[in-house]
Amino acid sequence: MSESDNPLKADLKVHWILVWSAVLSLIVMLVVCEFYGDTWRQVMPEDQRVLIRTLFYVLVIIGFPLTNLLRHILLRLNQTMPGEKPAKQRYLLTVMMSLLFAETIAILGGVMYIIGDDDNTLTIFAVLAGLAVFLYRPKVDEYQSIIDALKENKVSK
Repeated sequence: MSESDNPLKADLKVHWILVWSAVLSLIVMLVVCEFYGDTWRQVMPEDQRVLIRTLFYVLVIIGFPLTNLLRHILLRLNQTMPGEKPAKQRYLLTVMMSLLFAETIAILGGVMYIIGDDDNTLTIFAVLAGLAVFLYRPKVDEYQSIIDALKENKVSK
C-alpha cells in the first residue's frame, strides 16, 4: 500500500519530517563530536565526570517511562480536549514532545563527551537517543484513535 493509498500516512508527513530531522541531528552531533570535539573538550576530573555521568544515566532511565506516560496522557488529551484543532495538529504536539526527550538524551551524551568522557559514553547515549526516536515515532494507529475520538465527540454533542 503506497502513501497515496492511505491518507493517514500522508497526514503524518510533517511528523515524519520531524523524526528524520531528529535522526539527522543525532548523526550531525556524532560527526561533530568525532571530528571537532577535541577542540572543545574541557576534561574534568574523573570523579566529577563519574558523578555527572551517573546522574545523566539516572535521568535517562527515569525519562523513558516518564516519556511513555507523558505520551499516553497527551494522546488521551488529544482525544478528549474540546476545541477545533484538527487531529493532525494535536498529534504533532505529542510527537514533538516525545522527540524532545530523544534529543535531550543526545545532548546529554554530547555534554559528557565535551567534559572529557570517551567515545563509548557518546555512543551509548546516541544509541539510547536513537531508541527513543524509534519508540516514540508517529504511529498511524495512535493518529487514527485521535481521529475516531474526535469524530465520536462531535457525534455525541
